[in-house]
Amino acid sequence: MVKWIVLAVVLFALLVLALAVRAVLARLPGLRRAAVALQRRQAEAEALAGSAQALQARAETVSRQLADAQLRVELIRANRGD
Repeated sequence: MVKWIVLAVVLFALLVLALAVRAVLARLPGLRRAAVALQRRQAEAEALAGSAQALQARAETVSRQLADAQLRVELIRANRGD
């Protein structure tokens, strides 16, 4: 009698394990698609970060050029006596 109870408990545990494994395996394709989408977005973010750095460098260059131009205008005005 005890042998049958132990066998029933083991079979029930195996059934629960099989159902859990089935649920995980059913989700794997969705998880893979999500991982691929995240990798694509990461690549896009890295590309945008590179563009942002280039834009920042260009903005700094333009800012320096603007400061130089303003200095030149001030020098010209000072030479004219305005």
